[in-house]
Amino acid sequence: MTYENPPGGNAGPPDGYGQAPGGYGSPPPRGGYGSPPPGGGYGSPPPAGGYGSPPPPPPGGYAQQPGGYDQSAGYGQPGGYGQPGPYGQPGPYGQPGAYGQPAGGYGAPQGGYVSQAGNYSSWLYRVGAYLIDIVPVWILVGIGVASHNSAVYFIFLLAGIAVTAYNRWYQAGKTGQSWGKRALSMSLIGEQTGQPIGPGKAFLRDICHIVDSIICYVGFLFPLWDAKRQTLADKIMQTVVIPSR
Repeated sequence: MTYENPPGGNAGPPDGYGQAPGGYGSPPPRGGYGSPPPGGGYGSPPPAGGYGSPPPPPPGGYAQQPGGYDQSAGYGQPGGYGQPGPYGQPGPYGQPGAYGQPAGGYGAPQGGYVSQAGNYSSWLYRVGAYLIDIVPVWILVGIGVASHNSAVYFIFLLAGIAVTAYNRWYQAGKTGQSWGKRALSMSLIGEQTGQPIGPGKAFLRDICHIVDSIICYVGFLFPLWDAKRQTLADKIMQTVVIPSR
């Protein structure tokens, strides 16, 4: 099959064979073949700020948004990461008595229990409490002696021992207060624990008062000058007498 040129010259094959309108001899598009396509094509300048610029911030900016990264709850702000928070602030974990803090209980100073401001009971108060404790016993023993009867004396002597055992050993050891100490608002406690010493140690403490007696009763005077107002028996048993709260 052959093509015949139409009158007027060689126009090439018809449009039906993949040729754009205008044919091979059509003029180039406006601006030439190297011009950028219309509407900001490949040769257009980059947008403001360049292709790597961050997108514009939202209205009000990132730092102005409630709860944003620069706000009080954000990173680096008070309450955020790296800032004083619950740990390290004055609060449950930073107060005395917290982990690693010197206070009563765990982590207490090595010297043991220390009364507030060194407030130990005075010697006069301790003498008064002892007299209140011992007077009922003297009365019972005196009745036994006055009876001039050995059996009666023995009964009243046992009654005096029973009163002492209940008052000065059981009650004082369990609660820290005998009748005399309760009347004068004092407590007998362990120097290391700050707690009542128990009936057994209260009994041994009274036995240790023998040491206070055998040196002409000078041991009972030790609270007059001792820093913790202790007798020799107190030092042996590691006890102190303090005002009750």
